[in-house]
Amino acid sequence: MTANGVAQILIFFAIVAAIAVPLGTYMARVFSGERTFLSPVFAPVERVIYSLCGVDQKREQGWVTYAVAMLLFNLVCFVTLYALLRLQSFLPFNPQGIAAVPVDLSLNTAISFATNTNWQNYGGETTLSYFVQMAGLTVHNFVSAATGIAIVIALIRGFVRRSGTTIGNFWVDLTRCNLYILLPISIIFGLIFVWQGMPQNLHPYVTAHTLEGARQILAQGPVGSQISIKTVGTNGGGFFNVNAAHPYENPNALTNLLTTILEFLIGAGLTMTFGRMVGNLKQGWALFGAMAILFLVGVFVSYGAESAGNLALAPLGINQQANTLQAGGNMEGKEVRFGITDSALFETTTTDTSDGAVNSMHDSYTPIGGLVPIVNMQLGEIIFGGVGCGLYGMLLFAILSVFIAGLMVGRTPEYLGKKIESREVKMAMLAILSVPLSALGFTAIASVIPAGLAGLNNTGPHGFSEILYAFTSQTANNGSAFAGLTGNTMFYNTTGAVAMMIGRFAIAVPVLAIAGSLVRKKLVPASAGTFPTDNALFVGLLLGVIIITGGLIYFPADILGPFIEHLQMQAGKLY
Repeated sequence: MTANGVAQILIFFAIVAAIAVPLGTYMARVFSGERTFLSPVFAPVERVIYSLCGVDQKREQGWVTYAVAMLLFNLVCFVTLYALLRLQSFLPFNPQGIAAVPVDLSLNTAISFATNTNWQNYGGETTLSYFVQMAGLTVHNFVSAATGIAIVIALIRGFVRRSGTTIGNFWVDLTRCNLYILLPISIIFGLIFVWQGMPQNLHPYVTAHTLEGARQILAQGPVGSQISIKTVGTNGGGFFNVNAAHPYENPNALTNLLTTILEFLIGAGLTMTFGRMVGNLKQGWALFGAMAILFLVGVFVSYGAESAGNLALAPLGINQQANTLQAGGNMEGKEVRFGITDSALFETTTTDTSDGAVNSMHDSYTPIGGLVPIVNMQLGEIIFGGVGCGLYGMLLFAILSVFIAGLMVGRTPEYLGKKIESREVKMAMLAILSVPLSALGFTAIASVIPAGLAGLNNTGPHGFSEILYAFTSQTANNGSAFAGLTGNTMFYNTTGAVAMMIGRFAIAVPVLAIAGSLVRKKLVPASAGTFPTDNALFVGLLLGVIIITGGLIYFPADILGPFIEHLQMQAGKLY
């Protein structure tokens, strides 16, 4: 590691921390129905939308109605995107004449974008038309992100309200999130991205002739508008096959920095939204602190592992130290414009969140460097996380932590004045355990049957890591891949689709059930025996529960993949 690299990471994090409070305060005002500086622009539009859709913004919903509305909306999103993919050849804005997407790939892709996963078993520029990219993927980037935010806002209302029966209105939360948060941010950064060189057109692909006389096809399209929302909405689906390593999708160091900031932007801000809505900003800072510690540990482990280089090359006398003549470290799979520092930072932020975009190929990282994104996803992407889902994932661990603390002192656990009882703990555990059940279950199946092994380009522990990464990524609704696995097969398209649905809805529905349970409870006044949840002690307990839970569940699988590969690399074996 270099001083310059460490400084870049710390400056990035300082920017995120500085933005979190004002953005979080703004979002709290939006979801509380208060007037904001954008109200004169969007309030009339909001009223028109409610009028056209027959929504009464003053009529709130219980958790069951809220959950049904969310599920039905996502079903419609899936069906419409699937239809667009299958009918692509008949739709406009298809200058390259790209054919319809096959059935199993359409199924996987439609579920992928409806669940905010954006797992891609295809190359965007060779598989999808401009119309599908805009009317299908870009639209779903907005609504799937807004769905996650709406769910966590409903959960926060469960903590805030007392002796009630409603947790908000899904249609109102969805509309406000898109109008007041996602759309303005996407427009601003979309314009910045286009200014920095991202294409934004409907032109046919361009044929270029290189100096060597070769013929090269340069893809065009409405790139800037999709990249802005895919990043701020932590969707991650790339317009191009190599995602943010493509110069059209990530032109320079400025766009790379803005992309990493946008990945954390709303997730970090929501911790402050939580603090504002519950009336104690220190509660938000406690969650922010836990996320920050996990992020910093992950990014410096990844950065250190990649900076150290490939241990198997050391006995050969190859110099892998950074100096004025070479970057040093493990540059395999890295974009030379960004180097190891920005690649390790991007790898960590994209898997801390549910973004899934990549500016380097994770399959080429060292075993420990590749372990970091796997662990980030295995923890449920709670480290600032996807928009909404990261915070409600962290709140599930917070509920579990105060329950354990209550057992330690022999009293009924409380969190934010609400008693945490058996129903909340059961729902929290159901949500937490659904992720490893899917990720490890499908990994076990794929590791032993011919259909699963047929997609591997590597054998041994690295091949196992590729399978583990794929199903962990899809269940965690991340969407990034190790890239050494051929996922566009009937087996991986169908099993991946099931994993993505489990990862989204097997967590979202229990979270809403917890919100419905909490909202009915009275607030319990704090007493001398109340365990404080806004200090360093609680942060330490929360981190301990997260690490122990993740370690107990996933450690045996991680041993079979990255850890064994690391030992082999130390022994001088090259892969």
